[in-house]
Amino acid sequence: MLKHVKKGFALLAVVAMMSSCALTLPVNATSNPVGNKVGTAKATGFLGVLFFNQDASIKTAAKNGGISKISTVDIKHTNVLGIIVTYETVVTGE
Repeated sequence: MLKHVKKGFALLAVVAMMSSCALTLPVNATSNPVGNKVGTAKATGFLGVLFFNQDASIKTAAKNGGISKISTVDIKHTNVLGIIVTYETVVTGE
């Protein structure tokens, strides 16, 4: 009986680790030509509310990519079991 319980918990742990969801949404586009530079900024939080001094802003993403003329902005949202939530801003431009 104990052997079956251990196998059940092991299977549940594997399924939980593989259960995540990622969604990328376009936020903005400008009339600037799409450049070859890409900048990102990321913030990871717990329970969707506890983010500690992290910056996933468009300004930071553009700065990280050395972009002065923004072409497009996308936001990638990743959720692992509702416990770990990550927001990543992706900016393209010149």
